[in-house]
Amino acid sequence: MKNRYSPIEGRAVELDDVDWVPFPDALSAGGIRWKLLNVAPELGSWAAIFDCPAGSSFNSHHHIGPGEYLLTKGRMEVRGGKDDGGETVNAPAYGYEATSAFHGKTYFPVDSEFYMTFLGPLQFVDESGGKTHALVTWDVVQHAWDGAQAA
Repeated sequence: MKNRYSPIEGRAVELDDVDWVPFPDALSAGGIRWKLLNVAPELGSWAAIFDCPAGSSFNSHHHIGPGEYLLTKGRMEVRGGKDDGGETVNAPAYGYEATSAFHGKTYFPVDSEFYMTFLGPLQFVDESGGKTHALVTWDVVQHAWDGAQAA
């Protein structure tokens, strides 16, 4: 019997072949750039690498699904950094974000770069964690990337 489902193909991305594009200002501050490396609709996941200049940050958000990151350069203050009860992570470092993790702000005090895989959406919210500003799913990410490439 013939398999009616197409096999999922793998993907290899050479980072130097992909241009950096600005990450949406509505979700970040300070000039963060990114390269989308993969979306996997079958998992609801996406993977990207981020270039975060000193003083930049991601706006408040919930991880609706878990995520894993590899900080390859710099320093990241997660959930306020260790001085405010969160974590300060220095490269090279690996991190795991559990489902429902909340970040009031993720801040980069020095030039930093990290790779992250998101398994499920991010919900960007106001600083109190209440009002939703954006729900970022794999297809929203793909649409934002395609728009940035066309610009």
